[in-house]
Amino acid sequence: MGGRWALAAAEGDGARLVPLGPDGVPAGPVVEEPDLVEAVRSRPGVERWVWRSTAEIYPRLLAAGVRVGRCYDIEDAELLLLGHEGRSGEPRSAAAALARLRQAPVPPDPRPRAAEPGSQSSLFEPQPVPVPLESLLEVYGEQLRRHEAAEHPGRMRLLTAAESAGMLVAAEMNRAGLPWRADVHRRVLHELLGERYAGGGEPRRLAELADEVSAAFGRRVRPDLPADVVKAFAGAGIRLRSTRRWELEGIDHPAVEPLLRYKKLYRIWVAHGWSWLQDWVRDGRFRPGYLPGGSVSGRWTTNGGGALQIPKVIRRAVVADDGWRLVVADADQMEPRVLAAISRDPGLMEVAGHGGDLYSVLSDRAFSGDREHAKLALLGAIYGQTSGDGLKNLAALRRRFPAAVAYVDEAARAGEEGRLVRTWLGRTSPPAAGAGDDGHDEAGLPQDGGPLDPDGPAPAGREGPRGASSDARAWGRFTRNFVVQGSAADWALLLLAALRQALSPLRAELVFFQHDEVVVHCPAEEADTVVKAITEAGDLAGHIAFGRTPVRFPFTTAVVECYADAK
Repeated sequence: MGGRWALAAAEGDGARLVPLGPDGVPAGPVVEEPDLVEAVRSRPGVERWVWRSTAEIYPRLLAAGVRVGRCYDIEDAELLLLGHEGRSGEPRSAAAALARLRQAPVPPDPRPRAAEPGSQSSLFEPQPVPVPLESLLEVYGEQLRRHEAAEHPGRMRLLTAAESAGMLVAAEMNRAGLPWRADVHRRVLHELLGERYAGGGEPRRLAELADEVSAAFGRRVRPDLPADVVKAFAGAGIRLRSTRRWELEGIDHPAVEPLLRYKKLYRIWVAHGWSWLQDWVRDGRFRPGYLPGGSVSGRWTTNGGGALQIPKVIRRAVVADDGWRLVVADADQMEPRVLAAISRDPGLMEVAGHGGDLYSVLSDRAFSGDREHAKLALLGAIYGQTSGDGLKNLAALRRRFPAAVAYVDEAARAGEEGRLVRTWLGRTSPPAAGAGDDGHDEAGLPQDGGPLDPDGPAPAGREGPRGASSDARAWGRFTRNFVVQGSAADWALLLLAALRQALSPLRAELVFFQHDEVVVHCPAEEADTVVKAITEAGDLAGHIAFGRTPVRFPFTTAVVECYADAK
């Protein structure tokens, strides 16, 4: 009983399912099963399940101890296909896909349910429209045809398979949870913030720092209110555009030092304080609700909990179970290596073929041994820093690595002209839109979440880049980064798929993933096997995604009991 089977949830706990031929057409009669879980459990030889949504089906299976090898997520595929066809933003549900296929009114997608623990979804929120098995098969067959019409059909099929695998990984990580010691977390908060006051006010250390800030200005100032801080500095004859750290550090005033300490501790209190701990940690595990492809570049997001921005000091609470270890692996200089692979630049591929520090090798080739200069130059080319020193660095890179620079230059030009821009596997950027704030950090590079970062919210509006030239250039910087960052996200999906398969015979579990880092929780005796599996999965992902190139994708790996000890 191999091959593919299509599965649809039926009334109650039941299911309707059917075997599929290579062309996606039913290869047998439809089977009615009273229990969806048992329907899957009793068919362990199925190679790939085709279903409406992994989020609908797989948590039910995992709760019953049933895991599947592969799946095809119809709604996830619809999202990718719509983007590839230049129709980003259209409803992606199976019901919407079916309506488009039948030229009927297209229903809106249901709003994602809030993941905030204890919250109630509104009775008036639209719920997923039930789609029977036969209709799912219509949509699936049309999606197979749309894959063949893609610019690179093989790559697009691979992207869909990888994204579906990522949905399985996410569900399994949500089920497993990241090990979390609440007692350690409370101890860390007490060390950093001091005692809690009744009524939910600021803890002692924040209150003390707020008093120091006020004393430095000679009047009461609320350091948690940027407008109040800017006004206080203006009263002292100092003009600020913002209260960002890099701007404050350039000011000579006694309020700066306590203000910076306050801002750092305030973020911890708000984002990972006692309320966070009460809301998000249950039975020794943190489960944030991972969303594969939650950003337009394909990077993952979460439904809540700040999982992708855990401060190092809070990571002290991430402790392996007794007798177990955390294997923490960071991909080394992932995006520059991806640029080498997708641009096929011979010189940069040769540099990226070294397993050591890429920037050191690059600095020896083109920047007289200045590693920091080499790093800023290459990242500036990816992120679009083309003024000042960035322009000089770009010229040096263009001389040594012309194909690599031409690749991102063309992506930027395509974005400026309003053309579609794709990752190596075919993930497509959203339509061009006007840009707002420049979203750059202190190095002149886009910040995570800024409007020029593919992982930030897309700039508002639907107008093309033919308006203000600054908007066109802004979108060009977006697409310049998108082709690299998005291709890196595609590689990461294949890494997760390969690692998941390698870990399947072990007790080890994937428990955390963000951008270029994975964390595996495993018995101590399995740690060496897991380290090897991660290395091999990275190499395999590179070969599957980009073909046989000299580029290597090494990891810095640590086997630790506490997450904070990994860096």
